[in-house]
Amino acid sequence: MNYRLVKDVIDLVQEFESQNEGSTSYDTSVEGFKNWISTNNNTIVNEPNWEGKENGRSAESVINTLIVHMNRYAKSYSKSAIVGSDFSTQEDFIYLINLKAFGEMSKMDLIKKNVHEKPVGMQIINRLINQGWIEQRNSKTDKRSKVISISETGLQALGNQMDKIRQATSIVTGNLSQNEKMELIRLLNKLDDFHQPIYDRNIDTEDLLREALKNIKR
Repeated sequence: MNYRLVKDVIDLVQEFESQNEGSTSYDTSVEGFKNWISTNNNTIVNEPNWEGKENGRSAESVINTLIVHMNRYAKSYSKSAIVGSDFSTQEDFIYLINLKAFGEMSKMDLIKKNVHEKPVGMQIINRLINQGWIEQRNSKTDKRSKVISISETGLQALGNQMDKIRQATSIVTGNLSQNEKMELIRLLNKLDDFHQPIYDRNIDTEDLLREALKNIKR
């Protein structure tokens, strides 16, 4: 038996488990392990070019800019999808979709699920309540708080617009292949796994950057 090979495999599995701890980027299975190996062994032979690269612009700067651009593209498609409807913003139907998918929850849980600050989230929720698309009632577990859920009117409003919403969602991924979409999901999940715990700590704005930098492995 080639014990050196066995040791190398065990070391590789340990590295996989260590890097994947607390992450949903890869399943803790043989398939997940194989995907991890495939991704990490793909050496970038031809590094892509980007605007400003020759002047020292970093990859991190490009990634930040492209993420901002993608968010704006997605919002423009969503805005087109709700033209002529009673929806005011993209966030209106996203909040309703979350309530439909996950069921009733507290207002703060819904706001956190959409990564909004409380004042912005409450403004959206109050708008949906005024439209009659969200219902609220006293919590069964905590009489001091309320839970909200999507109403029948909200379901109907969402249903009337879902075809266009699906079209807007579909166009955002553009001309990516199925494999590219799966790889993008893995990468975005990895980023989300990094940022979500920081967001959940509700760190004061003045301390946020300093605290977040502590989570980056050098």
